[in-house]
Amino acid sequence: MPTAARLHVAHALHEVFGEGGRVPDIWDRDLGDDAHLAQALLGLCLRRWGRLQAWVKPKLKDPDRGVPLGTRVSLAMGLAQLAWLPGVTDHAAVNESVDLAADRDLGFLPHKGLVNALLRRAAKDRAALAAELEALPPSLDRGPATDRALGAALAPHHAGAELESLWARLQVPPRPDFRLIRGEVPEGLVPIPDLSGCLRLAEGAPFPRLWLESSGGMVQDRSSQALLAYRREAPVTRILDACAAPGGKTTTLALRHPGATITALEVHPRRAARLRQTLQQRGLQVQVIQADAAEWLEVCGASFDLILIDAPCSGSGTLQKHPEWAWLKHDDLPRLTGLQRRLLAAAADRLAPGGLLIYAVCSWLPEEGAAHREWLAQARPDLRPAEVWPAAMGAASDAGDGLTSYFRPHPMSWEGEGFQGFAVVRE
Repeated sequence: MPTAARLHVAHALHEVFGEGGRVPDIWDRDLGDDAHLAQALLGLCLRRWGRLQAWVKPKLKDPDRGVPLGTRVSLAMGLAQLAWLPGVTDHAAVNESVDLAADRDLGFLPHKGLVNALLRRAAKDRAALAAELEALPPSLDRGPATDRALGAALAPHHAGAELESLWARLQVPPRPDFRLIRGEVPEGLVPIPDLSGCLRLAEGAPFPRLWLESSGGMVQDRSSQALLAYRREAPVTRILDACAAPGGKTTTLALRHPGATITALEVHPRRAARLRQTLQQRGLQVQVIQADAAEWLEVCGASFDLILIDAPCSGSGTLQKHPEWAWLKHDDLPRLTGLQRRLLAAAADRLAPGGLLIYAVCSWLPEEGAAHREWLAQARPDLRPAEVWPAAMGAASDAGDGLTSYFRPHPMSWEGEGFQGFAVVRE
């Protein structure tokens, strides 16, 4: 019988390639020490899915005949272990994949022999297998939507020729970044020189799980940290975080403006409850409201000095963290861009005179950022661009006096997630 780690990976792959869904954030929560193997194996299968299938196809009796998903998953998992996980024995890689092929829910029993034969043949020379797979074109592991996202990431920086280099960089799993909430920085975390307050694990240091569980600090991507390192001299007393869960940005706002009244909105009841609990554990006084942000803003009578909209988006900038993005359909972009524009329009009405509005998405696609910026400039002449970030956080064309109002770091030199955002002030 396959181990729990391999069963979890198989379920996640079926979710992506069978249901068209994303890998749940908590997919490996109960695996304990086996989570390391599961994370490595799932990442390899997602990042190399195209070439794994391409390696198998010519070895089939009828290459043009469709192969059941259970067979493709079993073979991909076995091949990935043989090619790229030297700590896994031949026996474990082959036999557990064969058992997986025989699983009633996750495999395809008639192909048990096929899976066994192909994997045993591959196991005879694991180095040759890895070389064959690596020699296949990287473009096999992505589709047109991914190429468009990569092109959009590079276009503002006039770096379109670096698409393959960017794709290769995104195949390396990201390292987590951290932020101190209270107390002392634990041993093993070191500051990142180019971003004040951002921490990273020193080489060989253990993951600071106890520190995180005690609410002494939090995991927060460096793009989120850089976005919220905006320059603001005007007093801020009323803050709205319009799309607040899971709470990292709300926490940063509370730490930056300790005297301000903060309202955090979250539409999903469970996420709102979790957000409330997280903020309480961190000792922060924040009013959490479970509500649709656009609807709430449209009827709210209050005004705010600072509004943050970290809007729901396609997530194209999270390709490195979520490699399944390359295989999803992304047919909900019109709905997302409509929601984003509605949020911006409603938030602009609630911005106090002199107030700052920051809009951001973890996406590179222009219709989720640049297009909204241009639309807002025409629709709301009472709003002007606010240069609140260092020029290095934007493209050269956006910089003025060493600052920029448009947040879009160069994806080839910036290690954080692919964010874009802009800031405006109400006259």
